[in-house]
Amino acid sequence: MNRFLKMLAAPLLAAAVSLASAQAPQGPEIAARAYLLMDVTANQVLLQKDADMPVEPASLTKLMTAYLVFDAVKAKKLSLTQALPVSERAWKMPGSRMFIDPKMQVPVEDLIKGMIVQSGNDATMALAEAVGGTAERFVQLMNEQAKALGLQNTTYKNPEGLTEPGHTTTARDLAVLSTRLMHDFPEYVHYYSIKKYRYQGTPVSNDTNRNLLLFRDPTVDGLKTGHTNAAGYCMITTAKRDFPNLTGGRRLLSIVLGASSENARANESQKLLNWGYTAYEAVRLFDAGQPVATPPVWKGKADTLKLGRTEPIVVAVPAGSAARVKSDIARPDPLVAPFTQGQAVGTLKVALDGQDLVNVPLVVLEPVEQAGVLGRAWDALRLWIK
Repeated sequence: MNRFLKMLAAPLLAAAVSLASAQAPQGPEIAARAYLLMDVTANQVLLQKDADMPVEPASLTKLMTAYLVFDAVKAKKLSLTQALPVSERAWKMPGSRMFIDPKMQVPVEDLIKGMIVQSGNDATMALAEAVGGTAERFVQLMNEQAKALGLQNTTYKNPEGLTEPGHTTTARDLAVLSTRLMHDFPEYVHYYSIKKYRYQGTPVSNDTNRNLLLFRDPTVDGLKTGHTNAAGYCMITTAKRDFPNLTGGRRLLSIVLGASSENARANESQKLLNWGYTAYEAVRLFDAGQPVATPPVWKGKADTLKLGRTEPIVVAVPAGSAARVKSDIARPDPLVAPFTQGQAVGTLKVALDGQDLVNVPLVVLEPVEQAGVLGRAWDALRLWIK
């Protein structure tokens, strides 16, 4: 995804994560310290508990490490086939490992699989050192990226997620990070659906993905698990299921933090996903690139301004309430050229039964250049009369 598209996506992702549905259905009881369920397709939070409470992320930390690694690969600073050395520090990492050692030269793609599927702290450290030069510099990059993504309550102290004072995040920040990871690097997220992996010459004792829902629910295709004694059992799960009138299906994301066991975090995650798909339905309001409004524009070479989104505008509403959804547009008036493509102009306000549901920023779909001298003078006169 180029820089322009990332700039378009970021405001909607950041804004939607902070909004919840009006008249929300009663959610299930979830046995966890904190949790959050998000409709990624609609960009809305459906259910949450203590979503802004600071928590230890454990190996969920590796989502940010992966973000930076994917960015380096996409920018061609690393290649998937490039073989990396294994430092003494990486080799001696405690906790989950892919069991690599300093005698090996391991391709980047295998280290990515080791970090994601096996949750290998050794693979994570090797990748962090390759991208950052040192683990300490990589941690600085992690915190800089956290700020760039709008993670307001996240601080990283290491790349792998082992317990360390001040190494904390929140369920809401994890939702933003997860959605941006999938949105910005769709070509790499398939690694999260791999069920088994081990590098040649290493033991098979840690070759199975700890995301149990990959084996139970065929619609689940990610994302990451984590566990330390302090953090408890944590899990971020994403699933995509077919849904009427939604090409490509409907994606949900569940975040469960501080469950009591590996099986409990899977069960609670499944409970959230199933509830989200049945308690809420998705309503497509506008297609990608479809003008939401075409208001008049002054002093421009065109008479109207096309406002919309580069992706479909979808909202999630309680099941059976789609017919009661209403929308309105708030925008500046008058609109005076020039306007550039992608420029934010106005907001689509969506309501259900008179209560605000979600606000969607609208952007200019087609640029409008400034008119010539005579055209501007004529419109200036018309505006004065108006």
